[in-house]
Amino acid sequence: MTTTTLLHRAALLILPLALGACQGTPTAPQQPWTADLGNGQYQNPILHADYSDPDAIRVGDTYYMTASSFSNTPGLPLLQSTDMVNWELVGHALPRLVPENVFATPQPGKGVWAPCLRFHDGKFWIFYPDPDFGIYVMTAASFDGPWTAPHLLAGGKGLIDPTPLWDDDGKAYLLHGWAKSRAGFNNVLTLRGMAPDGRSLLDTSGQVIIDGNKLPNYKTLEGPKFYKKDGYYYVFAPAGGVEEGWQSVFRSRSINGPYQDKIVMAQGKSGINGPHQGAWVTAQDGSDWFFHFQDKRAYGRVVHLQPMRWKDGWPLIGEEVDASGVGQPFVRHAKPLSAGPVRVPPTGDEFSSAALGPQWQWSANGSPQWTSLAARPGQLRLQAQPGTNLREMASVLTQKLPAPAFTVDTRIALSATQEGDRAGLVLLGMKYAWLGLRRAGTASQLVLGVCEGNENTCTEKDQLVVPVDGNAAYLRMTMADGVATFSYSVDNSRFVEAGQPFKASMGRWVGAQMGLFSAGGAQAHADVDYFRVSK
Repeated sequence: MTTTTLLHRAALLILPLALGACQGTPTAPQQPWTADLGNGQYQNPILHADYSDPDAIRVGDTYYMTASSFSNTPGLPLLQSTDMVNWELVGHALPRLVPENVFATPQPGKGVWAPCLRFHDGKFWIFYPDPDFGIYVMTAASFDGPWTAPHLLAGGKGLIDPTPLWDDDGKAYLLHGWAKSRAGFNNVLTLRGMAPDGRSLLDTSGQVIIDGNKLPNYKTLEGPKFYKKDGYYYVFAPAGGVEEGWQSVFRSRSINGPYQDKIVMAQGKSGINGPHQGAWVTAQDGSDWFFHFQDKRAYGRVVHLQPMRWKDGWPLIGEEVDASGVGQPFVRHAKPLSAGPVRVPPTGDEFSSAALGPQWQWSANGSPQWTSLAARPGQLRLQAQPGTNLREMASVLTQKLPAPAFTVDTRIALSATQEGDRAGLVLLGMKYAWLGLRRAGTASQLVLGVCEGNENTCTEKDQLVVPVDGNAAYLRMTMADGVATFSYSVDNSRFVEAGQPFKASMGRWVGAQMGLFSAGGAQAHADVDYFRVSK
């Protein structure tokens, strides 16, 4: 729809959008994606959301997972499950990124890269890399926290993807990869001696124990996970790139090598690209399973679960292809454990609790002054923050896309004091689009903003959808096949499309994110009645 058409529509109808508060709270909408099929089977992905680079463990009868979070805060999501299929988001380990001054503004693609989760010596450990600063370690007595402040274990540029191993003789080690964008090289894995308390390394440079440059067709060998079984040291590591790669395993009787190599899972005849990088977990009954991700562009890196068995001392992940010893991903499979209630991470929020739901993240280190759940009970107040380009604002409140197809509904009221104050519903990536309200003179407008560009920048262009009689609007975004359609309503019943459908784009190493914002002068704010996500 052209700008001329939009203005023509505006001239024909000035909408009365002085809407009252939402009447009552509806029943919970049907979840847009549920892995548990209710018949003893599950479907992949088990998490159709951007929990990139997942790592998982079992402690007792409970399974735990964390993932990359890049420059969003809080970082390092904490998920737990009783059956590896149904997951709850119980919080985050990292309230704020360090160094704090660096992450006061969005830093696309930087921050928390692939973490490693372990349980050792009676406590939980997370080792995570920041490719610009080094490898950090945190610990907690309880998985849901509190976690210790990040301790810089190994400083330096380009150190990524750490994985510790505490050996049977009491010695400890750290294996890690390298980011070519910072170190100037990659495709190798380096072993370091580590103090058992995880506070320091015992050597200055370590030893390359696996060199992908010496293996045929290997590139971008990274993301290792270190294990020991039956006298073998096993390194699970992906190679080949995020979208086209595969999962390899390396084994040796000596921690220093030499290591044999074998590809154990690839796309094969399946439709699941780049199946790799994750975690080997053994269930209570002794069965083995492997978590991995699949890159789905605007939807992010979604999490799959595959059965794993052993063949000739090597793991075989997924469905074996032609007796080759190489697996391919299952789309559906019998659940590891039949027990356990159906669970999914939260998406919607009625803003009726004392805190925001754990699914919400800021685009950089946040501030408690940006929000209030007490100023107008039952609603979220977003205090306006200065800024024009939403990619550059730390105060955009976001969450992951939860399914291939879903609908978001919200009601936003804008309290504006000056020209250009605005608030709305946003789909944020390298490109972004938003629908919301903007102050124009003494009146309000319903505006569709679109920012098209590339990885580094984009220029926002706003289209007037319709003038507004009042200061509130019902807003909707419907997503399917990576394309978002925005619409609005007077009565929360009949919705009118706003502008053309918008093709979502991924961010830097992350999927697109949906969320809310309020931008403008210090006296402006937005009150958000609810944020509902449905199938």
